[in-house]
Amino acid sequence: MKIFLTLVLLVFRLILYAQPTPPAIPYTDAQARYQLAFAPGWVPPRAAGGQVATFTAGAPVIAATVKVLQQPLPDDRRDLRLLGAGRPDSVYQRIQRLPRVQVLRLDQHSIGPTDEIDYEYTYAPPALATRMHVVGRQLWRGGYEFRVEYRAGTDQSGRYLTEGRQLVESFAFTNSPWPSRRYADQICDGKMYGIAALRYHDGQWEDDCRTIHEFSTSDPTATPRAHRRVLPFQSYALAKGFDNCLYSVTKAPTNAPERVYRYDPAARRGAYTDWQLPAQGPENVWISAATDDHGDLYFMTSDANLLVRVSPHEGRVSVVWATDPIRKAPYYPLIGFASAGTHGNFCLDDASTMYMVYSTDGSLLKVNLTTKQPAPERIPIDGLPVRGGYSDLLMQNDAAGRRRMYLAGPHGLYQVDLARRQATRVRGGTYTDLAGCNLFGVVQPAPPAPPPTPTTSIWEGRVLDATTSLPLPQAQLRLDHDDVGTAVLLSVRGSFTYTTTPGSTYQYHAQHPGYFSTDSTWAAAPGPLVRDILLRPLAVGATQQLANVQFEQGKAVMLPSSAAALNKLVRLMIDNPGLTIELRGHTDNVGPPEKNVVLSQQRVAAVKAYLADHGVAGSRITGLGLGGAEPIASNDQEATRRLNRRVEFRIVGLQ
Repeated sequence: MKIFLTLVLLVFRLILYAQPTPPAIPYTDAQARYQLAFAPGWVPPRAAGGQVATFTAGAPVIAATVKVLQQPLPDDRRDLRLLGAGRPDSVYQRIQRLPRVQVLRLDQHSIGPTDEIDYEYTYAPPALATRMHVVGRQLWRGGYEFRVEYRAGTDQSGRYLTEGRQLVESFAFTNSPWPSRRYADQICDGKMYGIAALRYHDGQWEDDCRTIHEFSTSDPTATPRAHRRVLPFQSYALAKGFDNCLYSVTKAPTNAPERVYRYDPAARRGAYTDWQLPAQGPENVWISAATDDHGDLYFMTSDANLLVRVSPHEGRVSVVWATDPIRKAPYYPLIGFASAGTHGNFCLDDASTMYMVYSTDGSLLKVNLTTKQPAPERIPIDGLPVRGGYSDLLMQNDAAGRRRMYLAGPHGLYQVDLARRQATRVRGGTYTDLAGCNLFGVVQPAPPAPPPTPTTSIWEGRVLDATTSLPLPQAQLRLDHDDVGTAVLLSVRGSFTYTTTPGSTYQYHAQHPGYFSTDSTWAAAPGPLVRDILLRPLAVGATQQLANVQFEQGKAVMLPSSAAALNKLVRLMIDNPGLTIELRGHTDNVGPPEKNVVLSQQRVAAVKAYLADHGVAGSRITGLGLGGAEPIASNDQEATRRLNRRVEFRIVGLQ
């Protein structure tokens, strides 16, 4: 009867192994940004929209979840590469705050425009009886953060961990284009803007310099859309970024660093940025701003002695020049005398050319922005009816792609034909500065440089008690490479950091009295890796497989590779003289089950004999042969079948 039941169990297992794996079910979010695949039995989100998509497994009580979170990055981080040469601090610090956390894996990499951190850890929430197991990926792309995370109790790992891990790993971005929030990825629209110098209030005209007028380049003569008093200060300087937002700074002569203000005309709201312009000098103001063909913003002072560049996609402010280059021009004495008008208002062409306007007569000055050399002559402009009050220039394209230069003059907006050096009045209005950038929108901006590839590999982690998660600072950790062993020092928190050259493979060995020792390998890849080493305490009932102790098929003859693991067991038994164990032998399913039971008993006897030959008393060892009743891998092919031919030991006594 016992043999019959064994045969029934064996046939049942073979049927299970023979079942084909059901195909995964695809899922795409409502915005077609990403896709993934989940196993049958998992319940997908009810709706494909929203910031969070939750997949669940287990019924009627949910036992495991995979959540996909997508959210925009804060404005001060959306243009940055989130990974650098250092360790992934933000994610690591978040994990480290969890109670009794054990970090199983945390590493980072960048692929094209995507930065990614992969992680796996367990922790012990105070309110739960079981530890939680988390497997996740955190990705940054296009100014958005995506987090894909499996979460379940460790008591559910045998049922759901593999499927949950596959679901997390299947997450991928689609080929469908979706709008990026990163500054360098934007394309400027066809709108142009001006700061209105005056407003009509209570029956009279008064200074404004806070209201912005919005024009369409297809018809600048049409009535503009007014963004009334949207600047928190009076301003003479306005630039339009590739993100179609407007950037300004106060005209107050404070001679102190000034923060740049961003106004979004689509949302009709604004806020200060973190960019700070340097002090502009006594009795000086920021008088003009413009945008270049990479989307960088430029601000100039009224004396033209200070030109500053703001690079939004890098978050960097730098000084372009600190001395007016027009001072080197032959005509400078004619415009640079005391009480002369300013020539600090400017615009940028798409070939590193800056045009400046002399406020007294509207004549144009040219400077090569790369060499900072001025053209030898001024460019007089005909058709300007009055002297004084010419306040800004703007180079812009119309809807047909034709280049236009606009000039803000006294009581009017003029269009300038550079070839004919002729100005034509377009409409009335007095503007302190003009802004636009669609001339450069057809030029693809240079993408931000990817973070440099690290030249070192850094492995950091802790040696922990696998049960309590407490650090084991007295443990011994050794790394072996090219037959050279190196002892790794542990801190009082049981933590370590080890640096080596990418491409190397290390074998590490960790041990501590009263614990199972552990051996594994570390393949050093560029950049940081966080991984804790867990040592299991010796305890009655604890079972440990003798790794790499394997046998010839159908025989009780150990393969030569078995010696290393057996020697470790010998050392464990000698170091712990009060330890008694039960050896448990297993076979594959080849041959009659009853013969496999006998074979497993013979293999247990072979291991026991090896231990006795190396000084372990036979009275401390018992044995049990289980045959092929408890496979740990498929028996369908030899590559996995050999894993079932194994011996493990269980602690039955510890004094």
